[in-house]
Amino acid sequence: MWSRPQAPHLIVYLEIVSAEQKAQLSEVIWVDPERMSGTPCFKGTRVPVQCLIDYIQGNSTLEEFFEDYPSVSREQVTRFLELAKEQLVECVSS
Repeated sequence: MWSRPQAPHLIVYLEIVSAEQKAQLSEVIWVDPERMSGTPCFKGTRVPVQCLIDYIQGNSTLEEFFEDYPSVSREQVTRFLELAKEQLVECVSS
């Protein structure tokens, strides 16, 4: 069986974020090598976070994403996007 390796960029990212940021992220996303080969997914689902990014890149609406992935809550997506924005702003500001 093919096994997807842990995303190296995620490992590096988790090494540079603060404990508070990790805690906030863990409220929204879970990574478990036993589930989806360690792919970061929205907590409580098997929906990879990458799916949301793909929808956004493909000019799909959030409503389309929620229709296709009803197990992901609006709160999870909103919090994920807020955390991503904070990290991006912090990264380019330092």
